[in-house]
Amino acid sequence: MKEKTEDQKHFIENLTLGKLNYLLFGIGVLLIILGYFIMGTGEVYSAQSLSVAPIILLLGYLIVIPVSILYKKRK
Repeated sequence: MKEKTEDQKHFIENLTLGKLNYLLFGIGVLLIILGYFIMGTGEVYSAQSLSVAPIILLLGYLIVIPVSILYKKRK
């Protein structure tokens, strides 16, 4: 079996996620859960269900989760 070269080790180390990435991902998941909770508890045609909850869901799905995956600390 071949041993991993330094380039392969460096490549794998660059792909790993740090503590901040996992923290941001958890915040994104909590935002998504909060958005669905708000949507479920509001009246059918209330501003809560039609405006606030979708905005929170969009923040979670389209901003926080992708940032948590793509963020990399500068050296």
